[in-house]
Order: sequence, then C-alpha cells, then structure tokens
Amino acid sequence: MYIRKILIAIAILGVIALGIFSYYVYNSIFSSNTAFDSKQETLYIPTGANFQTVMDSLSPLLKDTESFRLVAEKKGYVGKVRPGRYILKKGMNNNELVNELRIGNKPVKVIFNNQERLEDLAGRISDQIEADSTELLNSFKEFSFLKENEFTERNALGMYIPNQYELYWNTSADEFRERMKKEYDRFWTEERLQKAEEIGLTPYEVTTLASIVQKETAKVEERSRVAGVYMNRYKNGWKLDADPTVIYAIKEKTGNFDTVIKRVLYKDLELDSPYNTYKYRQLPPGPIFMPDISSIEAVLNYEDHDFYYFVADVENFGYHKFAKTLAQHNRNKQEYIRWINKQGINR
Repeated sequence: MYIRKILIAIAILGVIALGIFSYYVYNSIFSSNTAFDSKQETLYIPTGANFQTVMDSLSPLLKDTESFRLVAEKKGYVGKVRPGRYILKKGMNNNELVNELRIGNKPVKVIFNNQERLEDLAGRISDQIEADSTELLNSFKEFSFLKENEFTERNALGMYIPNQYELYWNTSADEFRERMKKEYDRFWTEERLQKAEEIGLTPYEVTTLASIVQKETAKVEERSRVAGVYMNRYKNGWKLDADPTVIYAIKEKTGNFDTVIKRVLYKDLELDSPYNTYKYRQLPPGPIFMPDISSIEAVLNYEDHDFYYFVADVENFGYHKFAKTLAQHNRNKQEYIRWINKQGINR
C-alpha cells in the first residue's frame, strides 16, 4: 500500500512536471516574443552574417532571447542564416520569427533620378541596398563590362534608366549593374531603336541630347519643342550652343560638382572641354545629367518646327521664348539679360 502511494505520488509529480515543461515549450514556441510597440520593425542581415550577428541585432526587439535561441536551434536556423531585409510584426512568436528569418527576405523599392555622375548614382543606390558606394562605383566603371557592352565611363550613366525597381536589399554591386543593363535593353525596344535611327542618332546620343534638354527645361510639356531646336541645329551642322554643357564643363574642370552656377559668362564659352558645345560642334561624349524617360521620349519624338533659338521667358517663369531668327532671339535675350541683372545674379 505504501509503495503504491509512492508510485502514485511520483506519477502525479511526473504529470505536473510534464505539464510545466509542456507549458514552457508551448510558450517558447507559440507565445508572443516581440518587445517593440510599433506595428512592425525591419531587420537587416548582412551578407556573411552568422547566428550571433543575428542575435546581436535581434536582441533589442525580443522579450526573451533565450527562448528564441532554443527554437532557432531546434528548427535548424542557427547554421542557415540568410542575408536580406526582414519585416518583423508586433506579436510574432518564436516559431513565426524563425520562419520569417528563414524564408521571408523582402525586396526593397530602389528609386533613382537626377544624378549628374556615376559617383552620384553610386551614393544614391548605396543608401538603398547593401552594396556600398565604392563597390558600386567600381562595378559601374569596370573596364571589361564597359568594353563588352560598348560603353565608356563618360556615357555609361545613360545605361541607368531612372525609375522604381524592386530588388533584394542584399543585391551585390555587380548584380545591380546587370539588372540595370537588362532594364536598359528592355527600354530600348525595336520601336525606340527605329525612331533613333530615323532621326540620325544612336541610343547613346539620344540620351546625351535628352540630358541637355532636361537641364534646359523642367517643364515636361516643353521638352519636345526644346529638343526640336537642338535637332534643327544638329541637322544643319550648327554647334548646339547649350549653356548646361558649359556649366558641366566648368564643374568637371574644377572637380566641384556641388557648385551652383546660374549664369554663364562669355569667358566660359572659351573653356576647352569636349562638353563645351559653344566650342565644339559634336555632341558631348556623354550625358551631363541623368535624363528622365520623358526627356528621352522628347528627343525621339521632337517637335518639328522652324525655331533655332530660345531663351528663358521672364514673364512666364519656367518656360521659354522661341525664335526663328537671330534678330528676334536677340530681342528676347536682351529682355532676359535685363531681368537677370535686376535680380543681381552674377554667377
């Protein structure tokens, strides 16, 4: 009888212990283990990270790090850390957290435009994916890639079509470059290539001219008319005489691309640079800016007219006055010079 009581007691204690253990296991796996108040938090796991790296970043977001570690070990995550961007939602339990880190790498929306140089683009992209600006710039300028795809360092900026792209955060510099080459090839459809051929320009030249057009006017609806002016000059063998190219030449010579130049002086027109279209008849060796798709389309579908000149319209800010003759243009130009002098803009 006594032994029976002992056995019953042991059995009861075993059931209690099993219940406690089961409760602990259940809580470890299925109870909420997030410590943040926001609806979600983003966790970035870098390439080459190990489990400890994950724990170091994850710890401030967890109520109980040890229970998470236990579940991660049981589910085999410890040795299978994957880099990427992960979204952790408030109230997730350890099981959900580990599952998210195993298969939940979320893409990022990469956006870029308005860049003047590959250096600027590299900096812009490095803010959005894991690759740093040095890695990106080295990839952009890699000689073998440029040669294979018939680009140069001066016109390679034109390969990067401004838009919004979906990429994984841990995309490498070379992977980003290759994706952009595919997007470039996709952009230059047979129709666009045919239009470029019809107007006598290569895709590289279209992009270069589009960069000048966009620097001349921020008004999308005016770009095809501005493009028409430059195409009239180009087809007739004139120099383009584009102020934005002179400004770019000045920046390139000084190495200071942060300089703001609002006024081109007569002495600037003598600057010896392949970008100075007051000095050289041909198009610059590459874009002076990253043109929007609207600017590229404006060149491909430029307005057919008889205008050869244009100057800022001081009565309709942001737009321009167009002229067919030099005499008419000079009258418009004098009006603009009077206005700019009145504003005290000397540079």
